[in-house]
Amino acid sequence: MKLSTALFAATAVCTSVSAFTVPKGNVLQRSSAIQHLLSSSSSRYQRSSSTTALQMSQEEMDLITMDANERMDKTLSNLAENLTTIRTGRANPNMLDRVEADYYGAMTPISQMATISVPSSQQLQIAPFDKSSLTDIEKAIIYAGLGFTPNNDGTVIRINIPTLTEERRKELLKQCKSIGEEAKVAVRNIRRDGVDSIKKMEKAGDLGKDQALDGQDEIQKMTDEHIKLVDEAVSKKEKEVSTL
Repeated sequence: MKLSTALFAATAVCTSVSAFTVPKGNVLQRSSAIQHLLSSSSSRYQRSSSTTALQMSQEEMDLITMDANERMDKTLSNLAENLTTIRTGRANPNMLDRVEADYYGAMTPISQMATISVPSSQQLQIAPFDKSSLTDIEKAIIYAGLGFTPNNDGTVIRINIPTLTEERRKELLKQCKSIGEEAKVAVRNIRRDGVDSIKKMEKAGDLGKDQALDGQDEIQKMTDEHIKLVDEAVSKKEKEVSTL
């Protein structure tokens, strides 16, 4: 009885295996198909990952160029502010923008320490918020090299704007050029920072050579544009100073 049972079980197992056995040719075909499918999926994944990485690298380079452009624009704004401090024979509160005075141990723009008004086209008036700072403001104006002689009456400071002499005009023209050169140096330093950042990305393998060259060309173009705007602003100011 036991022997019969064993034979029956063995026959069942053989039948089961036979039922699930696949011909050799089909097994090879399925194996090949599976490998092809896995290979295709891996290839698609790699291409997708590569594309994503390139997109991220391009976006990062775009951020570098955008930052460079914003910084160059800021340099132009600073240039405009600095040029307004150069007088042209008419009173203007901006003439004193770069003057700083000692206020309780801290150098502070006098425009933050007083109200600066224009009573007439040839006069400036400075009314300090803190009367005790009158003397410090007066000294700051004298040592600023603007050619002004402030009059301190104990309450306010008045500055009469003298007519520009030929010698003084030449000095102011030199100031215009100097301020312009400072702006150009700033723009070129920004270009250098941007180009260096792009080169580092290329060296690290985050950018292709063509991408890196495109980014550098874009920064060079914006540099040339901003240098041209600097020259135009300085030229305009020089014309104002030279006009009698």
